[in-house]
Amino acid sequence: MVMQEWGEVQGGMCGKAMLMEGRAWRYGDNVDTDVIIPARYLTVTAETELAEHCLEDLDRSFRSEVRDGDIIVAGRNFGSGSSREHAPLAIKGCGISLVIATSFARIFYRNAINVGLPILECPEAVEDTRMHDRLRVDLATGRVENLRSGRTFQAMPFPGFICELIEKGGLVPYVRERLAGRGGVA
Repeated sequence: MVMQEWGEVQGGMCGKAMLMEGRAWRYGDNVDTDVIIPARYLTVTAETELAEHCLEDLDRSFRSEVRDGDIIVAGRNFGSGSSREHAPLAIKGCGISLVIATSFARIFYRNAINVGLPILECPEAVEDTRMHDRLRVDLATGRVENLRSGRTFQAMPFPGFICELIEKGGLVPYVRERLAGRGGVA
């Protein structure tokens, strides 16, 4: 994931800037988990292997053209369907730094946070974004800037503990670090 830390931020829940910049991959409403990672690959659990098949039934060019730091931008109900963590793992494994959508299926939202994939709900940014626009996002403040249009949008920033989970790479690495710091099993 392409993420830079830029010191203290006023008003941000994370306490420091978490800036990302990448090219947008723009999709519509109801992109479900079977489209994100087809069910025929659910026997695989490694991020890198899942990434090889991410969005292949929706966009054949995605996998060969996606770059580290790119951003998926989609409409309503992104990630509906299966409760498995395979979908956000496949997205993260491709090098996608962030998903911005009008709305997320609740289980996908939670799974994304659990695996350390940042997500933001920002309908105005979705509406303004075209395929391959460059976006700059600060997760700490929720600020989304479209560099093509010059417009800036405001998403709800994450609370501090969610920022910490994302910074650590997800729930499991976060818990391991906490346990190791207390002399527990890591």
